[in-house]
Formats: sequence, C-alpha cells, structure tokens
Amino acid sequence: MRLDKFLVENGLGSRTEVKQLLKKGLVLVNGRAEKSPKTQIDEAADDIIVSDQKLSYEKFVYYLLNKPQGVISATEDNHHKTVLDLLDDTAHQKAVFPVGRLDIDTHGLLLLTNNGKLAHAMLSPKKYVEKIYRAHVAGLMNHEDIDRFAAGIELKDFVCQPAQLKILEINEEKEASLVEIIIAEGKFHQVKRMVAACGKEVTDLERISMGPLCLDTTLALGEWRRLTEEELGALEIFEVEL
Repeated sequence: MRLDKFLVENGLGSRTEVKQLLKKGLVLVNGRAEKSPKTQIDEAADDIIVSDQKLSYEKFVYYLLNKPQGVISATEDNHHKTVLDLLDDTAHQKAVFPVGRLDIDTHGLLLLTNNGKLAHAMLSPKKYVEKIYRAHVAGLMNHEDIDRFAAGIELKDFVCQPAQLKILEINEEKEASLVEIIIAEGKFHQVKRMVAACGKEVTDLERISMGPLCLDTTLALGEWRRLTEEELGALEIFEVEL
C-alpha cells in the first residue's frame, strides 16, 4: 500500500494534508523519516509513527449509529442529510456504507462498515437475521393481530414470513399501543405495512436490534461509536473475515 493512502485511511487528513506531514519529516517508517507519498509499505508489518504516535492499520471499520429521523440511509444525496454525514473523516476515507436501510422517518440501530462480505451475509435471506423494532401504534393491537403476524401477513405484492408481535403496553383511553415486532425480512416499509394490514397505523418506529447487535441506549439520536471487541466477536457467526 502507498504510504499516503495509509495515512489518509488513518484519518490524518486529505492526500494534500498528509503530503505536508511527509515533507516536514514527521512520518517515520521503521525508524526512518519517509518523505515520498509513493513509498510502498507493508501495512501489517511495518512500524509507522507520526508525531510520536504509532499507527495501526484497520482493513475494516464498524460504526454503530443511533440514526435519527430525517436522515436517509445512503452515502450521498442531493436533497437530504445522509447517515454518512453524521460520521467522522475515517468513515469517509474508508468508504463505509449502511448495512441495509432504515426509512427516513425511522430511527434507531444502523450498522455502517466497509466490509462488503459481512453486509452481504447480514442481509442474506438465507441467514434469517432477526431485526427487532419497537413501534408506537395508533389503535389497539390485540391477540388476533398476534396470530396474523405469526401466520404471515398477506400484503398486495407479497406474503410476509411469519413474524412475532409482542404487545408491551395498551392505552385504551388514547387508543394507542406500544409493541415490539421481530422480523427476518426487510422489505420496503414492511413493518408499517404489516401493522396497516391489521387496521392500525405506526406513528413512531425504532429499530433496537439487528442480529447479535443491539442499540446502545447511551447513544443520543445522531450519535455513534465503534463496535466493541465483544460485538465484533458476536459477528463471527456470519463466518466472514472481520
């Protein structure tokens, strides 16, 4: 790998900015100052120090985001703020992307990474990756709805796989419900459409888990953090390089 590319991917600035670091002799490769951005390095074996700080190479990066409403699950858009706009420079340099999508008005857990094989595995219907949503509903969900979810709700264009509906709270005075919905699919507006098929309406939707990953409740809307070692370990079930 070229030295300037390595430095950029470590979040030390643009190619122009890292060239200035090199010019000033602030970058040491195996104890020797390197000034050429074209220098080829072994990112796994070489000892690279910038301003007395040792750098390590990350092939893949993983971001756990508490996606807010009003932001779209895309890497670029001419009209709306994207989830990538909420992340740091490293995420941009590493060209991360969202694993799946949440509707613009849905909030909650979203994983972003540059690991294409992991994304493919987590989104594969064959893997049957469960996603858990918490929904505020206008209308009173009931045991009949639970049975309909379990049987597989029939929509206009497809029949949903069997899903779990858990009724957490019922407010008869306001005719509202708080429910948890567990599905292994992720078709367009699916949760909202399933609830609508039962004659009710989702007024707020939050994803709280996807596979082994759970929303970090300490993250405010729009905040993110890197995955922990424990969370990375949990992703080993997908049997891809992490």
